[in-house]
Amino acid sequence: MTAPLTQEAKEDLLERGYSRRHFGRLTTLLGMSAALTQFGSSAFAAIKAPGDDPFVGHPDMVRIGSNECWTGPFPSAVTAGQAQVPFGNRYEPDHLRSTLLRTASSVENISEEHILPWPGSSDPLCRSVVTFCSPERGLVTANPTYEAAWRTADWMKIKLTRVPLSAHNGYATDVRAMLKADPNAGAYYICSPNNPTGTVTPLEDIAWLADNKPAGSVIIVDEAYIHFSGAPSAISLVKQGKDVIVLRTFSKMFAMAGLRLGLSFARPDLHKRMMRYDGPNMISMLNIVALAAGAVSLTQTDAIKARRDEMIAARSMTFDHLAKRNIRIVPGSQANMFLVDWKKPASQMKTAFAAKKVEIGRNWDIWPTMSRVSVGSMKDMEAFCAALDQILA
Repeated sequence: MTAPLTQEAKEDLLERGYSRRHFGRLTTLLGMSAALTQFGSSAFAAIKAPGDDPFVGHPDMVRIGSNECWTGPFPSAVTAGQAQVPFGNRYEPDHLRSTLLRTASSVENISEEHILPWPGSSDPLCRSVVTFCSPERGLVTANPTYEAAWRTADWMKIKLTRVPLSAHNGYATDVRAMLKADPNAGAYYICSPNNPTGTVTPLEDIAWLADNKPAGSVIIVDEAYIHFSGAPSAISLVKQGKDVIVLRTFSKMFAMAGLRLGLSFARPDLHKRMMRYDGPNMISMLNIVALAAGAVSLTQTDAIKARRDEMIAARSMTFDHLAKRNIRIVPGSQANMFLVDWKKPASQMKTAFAAKKVEIGRNWDIWPTMSRVSVGSMKDMEAFCAALDQILA
């Protein structure tokens, strides 16, 4: 549970256009883990009672609906995590938090003072929206994209502007269109590679936005899937002192979705503003198994490449199969997901695949005939292709 808002935090909120009615909404958002899940992906439907959702939690299903990794953490990370289980009676048995920060600093070549650890990346995303947006300064995102920022804006009554992705720039986030859509926004959210399209926004585009955005605003760059793409990171802009916050999670490439661990990279003053509402609650007491496994995962350069190559092979095989069936996908994915256009309501195809014991992902309102499909193992994707053939027979 979060601590009551300090007077400084209340004054900050009021000065930025929030009302006192927002205080309770903010403390609910930041103080309750159960509340945070409603702002994140429907992947968290597993917290429901058995039987509430027919597409989640069935052990005999091929699960390619939630962008989870198809296998567990790297073996070395498993060993490191298991070694901490006997010390689970201690909050911090062996400087694990500082080891994670030191390792991330070394791997990303950025000072530790620019890094904060989190139980996943949903919390820093939600609080970034609250911190830098307001009823007077809105949020701008692509459409479609990861919805947690949208739900936060709706919850806090923040103006939301969504800029459609289009083929003219390869379905990358159009930063110039974002700035034009709201020249006075408080935050511009870019997920790259984007969820659900898997498309990458060029780093030079993000740098352009950082140089041309309105004063006092920030760019939130969500790099949950960057290890699958190998694209250059916006952390370089953080090192240049730009108004940029980069979010990372260990849920995807590092296969730690259930362990809950993430990092944010930003100037210390931006981090300080993000933390003024509840102090160090969310960044201090972290799961020691996750801390140990996460630190080791970051150093596994060869294993990361091998896992990326395995994903690309399974994705390429699937794309070839879809092409043979004359089924269109949104091109350009560089991540472990893609969008398939069924030319019919996506909900119908989700149900049809579930009947074949294959769980595929959801659709977005802007493209109601498209389903997101996560890339699993080669065996998973072969099962997807076989189920598709049966559905189309």
